[in-house]
Amino acid sequence: MRKRPDFIVGMVVLTTVVALVASIMWVRQTDVSRRRQHVTARFQDVGNARVGNAAVIRGVRAGRIDRIELDEDGSVMVRMSLERGAVLPTDPVVVLNESSLFGEWQATITERTALPRDESVQQQIEIVDREDDLLPGATLPDIAKLTAVAGQIAGDVAAVAGRVDVAFDDAAARELRASIQNFSALSATLAGTVRNHAGDLDTLSLGLREAVRSLNRAARTSELIAGRVDSSIAAGEMRQIMKDLGEAAADLKRTTGTIAAMASRLAGSQSHLDSFLATGDSVLGKINAGRGSLGLLVNDSSLYAGSDSLVTQLRSLVADIKANPKRYLSVRLF
Repeated sequence: MRKRPDFIVGMVVLTTVVALVASIMWVRQTDVSRRRQHVTARFQDVGNARVGNAAVIRGVRAGRIDRIELDEDGSVMVRMSLERGAVLPTDPVVVLNESSLFGEWQATITERTALPRDESVQQQIEIVDREDDLLPGATLPDIAKLTAVAGQIAGDVAAVAGRVDVAFDDAAARELRASIQNFSALSATLAGTVRNHAGDLDTLSLGLREAVRSLNRAARTSELIAGRVDSSIAAGEMRQIMKDLGEAAADLKRTTGTIAAMASRLAGSQSHLDSFLATGDSVLGKINAGRGSLGLLVNDSSLYAGSDSLVTQLRSLVADIKANPKRYLSVRLF
């Protein structure tokens, strides 16, 4: 009869041991089947992360942190145990952050492009990113640090508010009220000016529109000219035009040389003409002065009268010859 109580005691002890081992394994989240894969990340600092914290991929719990240890170079190695079917993102990085307001942390495995736009996080990733199989990691500040920073910011805001309160007294309020009134008067003046010159603005707008239209027409004309020039170049007309221009330039050059030669000859002729004119002027002066036979012939009126009487006599002689030819001509026949 004593064996049954011993058996019961043994079963209770065995059950207690099994329950204790199962509890320890559950607390440590031990995978008995070993169907897990392991990845390791390098950090500068892991904050308050602990072994057993969750490892999250795309918002889903995919494993846990099973080891945290220091490396020889001073960095912190965090090994995570993931489910065997878990697929890592492209270009993965690990971010340690708080998952709740109660101090629980988690390791979030995400893409590098999805990192927070925080300068400190980017610097941490750049420092620990090396050419090995370890994932680069960064740690976000916890609630305590954020609270401290928020308290500092609140203190700075309070100090600024105090300074504003000191600077913004009754005199400043009166000056600000006067400035507002002046601004209101200025606005009214500007509104009246705009109303008075609305017609001028419309005229200016119409002028600007017309100028824009003219510019558009000029642009279209330029485009047409450019198209015609392009087509002329493509058709060979421009080459012919340039050839003709070259020949015309050569002809013009030859003509210029001929004109220059003619000019030099004309200069010589002009000198001869000047000499001839000077001589003629001298001769005419002598004739006008009545010197010489020709001068006397031109200037003596008696010679003109004698010549006139001579002509009269010649006329009478010719008339007499016509009337009495036998008196002057005798014809004899042998």
